[in-house]
Amino acid sequence: MELYNDPTALPIAEQTAEEEVLIPASAEGEPDTEMPTPLPASLLDDSQDDPSSTPPAVAEEPAPSRSRRRTSTASSILTIASRGSVESEDAREATAWHEIHNAYRTRKILSGHLGGIEQTEGGKTIATVEHNGFRIAIPLKEMMIQLENSTSQSTSARTLRQNKLLGHMLGAAIDFVVRGIDSGSRSVVASRRDAMLRKRQLFYLTPGPGGRPRIEPNSIVQARVIAVAEKTVRVEVFGVETSILARDLAWDWIGDAHDRFAVGDEVLVRVQEVSGDTPETLSVHADIKSTAPNTCAENLKKCRVQSRYAGRVTDVHRGIVYVRLANGVNAVAHSCYDHRMPGKKDDVSFVVTKLDTEHSIAVGIITRIIRQNL
Repeated sequence: MELYNDPTALPIAEQTAEEEVLIPASAEGEPDTEMPTPLPASLLDDSQDDPSSTPPAVAEEPAPSRSRRRTSTASSILTIASRGSVESEDAREATAWHEIHNAYRTRKILSGHLGGIEQTEGGKTIATVEHNGFRIAIPLKEMMIQLENSTSQSTSARTLRQNKLLGHMLGAAIDFVVRGIDSGSRSVVASRRDAMLRKRQLFYLTPGPGGRPRIEPNSIVQARVIAVAEKTVRVEVFGVETSILARDLAWDWIGDAHDRFAVGDEVLVRVQEVSGDTPETLSVHADIKSTAPNTCAENLKKCRVQSRYAGRVTDVHRGIVYVRLANGVNAVAHSCYDHRMPGKKDDVSFVVTKLDTEHSIAVGIITRIIRQNL
């Protein structure tokens, strides 16, 4: 039985550049940015679920030219700097709405932060994303939350797990494609699924300039942290979600992933394996620790046998206490002289009895608990 591996836990319940079309808009009147509740039924209609369908035509309002709007705005605002210019709140809102309108027509991928989880009057769960001051609604089935080991579960059980994972994702940056808009109420419905499938096709399945996919095994890429549990970090790697266990997060032992990672972080990961040959079946296995040099062997030289060091307990598993010493060395203890049983995050005094150079760890005894984490 391997005694030195850091114990792990199960994973948590689980552009391409496109030519942008400039759409003129009216400068008269104040834009209404208040989102109605519930959303218009036409935007949540399942008939629009086909990603390949052509967006329905949206009526455009007659608008003055851009130069006329600029002149009107500039002449109505007196700026501190001579001949300076300033953009009003109405103008900023209009610009943001035009961007959404253009993205709807061109199917451009946009990004925003997951800001809420709501229930509609019809009983449907939607995720809300903030994008330049506008609320984007994404139905739960369009969030593409994939769960491991869920094939044998009922629909209600899977939905419950999806809602739980969605709650962990609050604050995460996600991509989406606008699927429907209501210009009258300025309501927007989008799909994260469409954006993820397009990114999978582009980065994993389409040959790049060298004739190979942009992302393949051993590629180091940037990923978004979308959920964090005690022993697991869930990341999105260019359209593919994967969970990274504690043993693959860092070379030194981590007691709680929350101490180093947070939702919304951007981290470097190494893609170890890519499986699947279609966007729907694609999956990856990745780690974080291999993107940084392994300093465990070098740190072990800082320890001396029969010397005493302070450390913090990272885990207790099958009677073995895993300790992270203050000098950066990983250590294990099979016994404790203190009458109390050490627990996670306790500060302890550790005496080194042996240096295991093969595994780059120190073996010893916990002489006493300095401070308990109660």
